[in-house]
Amino acid sequence: MFAVLVFLEVRPEHRDKLEPALRYNARYALEHEPGCRRFDVLRDTVDPNGFLLYEVYVDPAAHRHHLELPRYAEYRLLVDPWIQSRRVLTYDLIEAAPSD
Repeated sequence: MFAVLVFLEVRPEHRDKLEPALRYNARYALEHEPGCRRFDVLRDTVDPNGFLLYEVYVDPAAHRHHLELPRYAEYRLLVDPWIQSRRVLTYDLIEAAPSD
């Protein structure tokens, strides 16, 4: 498994627009991309402009597929102007907690 953590800082004036877009992107990936196994959207408890995306894919190729979809390009065109900063980290998932 392949895990991706995306740290986002939104421009404060766009926070109310970004959260629904993040949630839609996560739901779409889970429902339409077989290689996407988990996609959580988290909001920072201290800084309301901070978000974390926690994504798990079956392998790096499934993540690349996600990034190459035309729908993802449209999503980025929409949200990129709202983002102050983005940091992406990737990991090989060694052990996962059991599902709820």
